[in-house]
Amino acid sequence: MSTIDTIVAFVYLLAAIGFVVGLHLMNSPATARKGSPISMWAMVAAVAVTLAKIAYDQTITGIGWGMLGAGVAVGGLAGLRMARRVKMTAIPQLVSLFNAVGGGAAALIAIADFVRLTGPSSSISTTAIVASAIDVIIGPVTFTGSLIAAGKLQGWITGEPVILPGTRLITGALAIVGLGGASYLFAGNASMPVLMTVCGAGLVFGVTMVMPIGGADMPVVIALLNSFTGIAVAIAGFVINNAGLIIAGAFVGASGGILTELMAIAMNRSILNILVGGFGTGDTKVAGAVAAGGDIRRLSGEDAAIQMAYASKVMIVPGYGLAAAQAQHEARQLADVLETNGVEVLFAIHPVAGRMPGHMNVLLAEANVPYTALKEMDEANPEFPTADVALVVGANDVTNPAARRSGNPISGMPILDVDKAKSIIVIKRSMGHGYAGIDNELYTDPKTGMFFADAKQGLAEIVAGVKALVRS
Repeated sequence: MSTIDTIVAFVYLLAAIGFVVGLHLMNSPATARKGSPISMWAMVAAVAVTLAKIAYDQTITGIGWGMLGAGVAVGGLAGLRMARRVKMTAIPQLVSLFNAVGGGAAALIAIADFVRLTGPSSSISTTAIVASAIDVIIGPVTFTGSLIAAGKLQGWITGEPVILPGTRLITGALAIVGLGGASYLFAGNASMPVLMTVCGAGLVFGVTMVMPIGGADMPVVIALLNSFTGIAVAIAGFVINNAGLIIAGAFVGASGGILTELMAIAMNRSILNILVGGFGTGDTKVAGAVAAGGDIRRLSGEDAAIQMAYASKVMIVPGYGLAAAQAQHEARQLADVLETNGVEVLFAIHPVAGRMPGHMNVLLAEANVPYTALKEMDEANPEFPTADVALVVGANDVTNPAARRSGNPISGMPILDVDKAKSIIVIKRSMGHGYAGIDNELYTDPKTGMFFADAKQGLAEIVAGVKALVRS
């Protein structure tokens, strides 16, 4: 092994350590801000040493360096612009776009190397054929599937499950074509037409797989596709014999798989059940829906302010409605005003509050809500019986007591025990359903008062009301 090869291997090892440390620090909101830069600089080091290796080996021409530089410049500027402009509520869509780029890039690497190794003066090993075939299955599926998922979350594509006649039959046929073609390649047949057929089947499969899944399940799908991206990148590392790609891809694949499983558990649904599709409403707003089994009690902002101003303990339960309205700063203002008046305030966070695990924690951290005030579900549930008021802001299925009964779409799903608080206030724009498409029994609980308002506007009214009461 040459000196440059030793240096490259050593830097890749340091980068791998940086990835491990960075991921470990991201386990907690309190340390996540440290973990992200560590992972970033580890990747910068891996890319830098790879470029140094390319320059040392002189494997590309001046034109190649120009194209590489242009790609880095365009991609870097686009990434910087998106990072600065994207809203916290759109992070899952951005992650999905990154998944698409990663999957597509991995497939292109495999195809390019396949073309190079099957040239007139070259030979390709069975190992390289197998790796290339796997990449052109996973990469294209990830590419188109991630684009569809991002479109559903962004509202460019309907969030409803789209199941056309024969869709599942077509999906099955595409799977057979892809696996059949891959098997032909696995046998050592270096056929470019077959490779491209497998790639085409993967591209269409990604669309037919994701379209039947409701928009509310897209975060789980994105986590799964993120895992696929990691696997595709790792396989691409085997194709071009690059340890850096193998290591980084393996981390992404493993962490994405774990995240997918955690989200499915939090929703009490299997990953297979989610992928079958056709479930839920896709986050649609059912403006005229009225919960069955009882009447609702309406509150004004002033009524809500009075209850909280004279409480000893308030539990705030944020949901996607808070995130969509960008009302995290108003939630922090309310907590500050109440705490100034001697009220204990805690935030109860469900694992799938917002769009993805940790999404709500990051959103509230952006508003400088203390980490000590954020209570995960297992910590929060014992606190509800001692709370004078539970304030639910835009959360739906994760607070529905129906989950404790069998025979409905959310049976068995872990929920926040909001109904055990002494009094409940729900800020919501309408009586619309959550992703499961069923009424929330919490809304007809005699202890519950409904304050119909946008989360940002509603919280602002309550803050003003509490301030007026404190001054008086």
